[in-house]
Amino acid sequence: MPVDFRSDTVTQPTEAMRRAMFEAPLGDDVYGDDPTVNRLEAMAAEMLGFDNALFTSSGTQANLLALMSHCDRGDEYICGQQAHNYRFEGGGAAVLGSIQPQPLTNQTDGSIALKDIEAAIKPDDVHFARTRLLSLENTIGGKILPMTYLAEAQALAFNRGLKIHLDGARLANAAVAANKPMAEIAGHFDSVSLCLSKGLCAPVGSLLLGDDRLIQKARRWRKMLGGGMRQAGVLAAAGIVSLEQQVERLADDHDNATLLARELAQIDGFEVDITSVQTNMVFATVADGVDINAVAAKLMANGFVISPSKQLRLVTHKDIARTDVVAFIDALKACCR
Repeated sequence: MPVDFRSDTVTQPTEAMRRAMFEAPLGDDVYGDDPTVNRLEAMAAEMLGFDNALFTSSGTQANLLALMSHCDRGDEYICGQQAHNYRFEGGGAAVLGSIQPQPLTNQTDGSIALKDIEAAIKPDDVHFARTRLLSLENTIGGKILPMTYLAEAQALAFNRGLKIHLDGARLANAAVAANKPMAEIAGHFDSVSLCLSKGLCAPVGSLLLGDDRLIQKARRWRKMLGGGMRQAGVLAAAGIVSLEQQVERLADDHDNATLLARELAQIDGFEVDITSVQTNMVFATVADGVDINAVAAKLMANGFVISPSKQLRLVTHKDIARTDVVAFIDALKACCR
């Protein structure tokens, strides 16, 4: 199997996950009868400090359900220009929820300036969409939002009558890198989405967490959007193993990303800001003289997969060992000679 640096979404389930999926007790989750789904939701809610949780098919669905549960038609949510739920989720909030995004510039650390958020909140006037929600992302571009910033953003949202949502697709990475429990980060938000199928390497699924009212509303929207799954415990079983066994292991991915960044920065034609590598993502600017598509083809022939781009993103994960990083750097050097 090739060593794949495109994303942590390519991870394969562990043997423990495969066994758990095979042995999982099942029911009909639309009726609320699947014991494995119920166990996963209860476990996640307790772990992250929320009243309730909802198992969804993907992070995109979890974020959409949050937006549609916090906002009504004609409402608005504030987010960053780089936010996944603005740039990379098909415009679902606007198309399916009739919710207007108000994207703002992300700062270099991934945050949105509080003064920009304050200025973007619309007056209570019939001419404007009603600003209902602030949505942040952590990690964003592999960077961790500072805890002081989260507290300030939470206070701003509360004082202005907004709810606050976290796209926490890689919340576990942020928590491990910051040496804090996920609940401490999640405690600044009214709702959180958490992906199980990225660094936590379950094959499918994300969770949406919030209070009982929000989750019941989201459950109705999930059914309407075709997301009601039946014997979903087959998938939820892997998610349970993710939360039990894969969170602390993320530190290995972060260490491997640091090694990758340090070595990549030594290769002519690749500019890397090593100080920006905080979790499992490495970004490099590729010089004009490097044919990155040709390099990618040569790497593929040697058993390594990347997504070629002048702004190259490389992601470490459970299926990339430290020895794979060293071998990749050697192959890349050979390709660039």
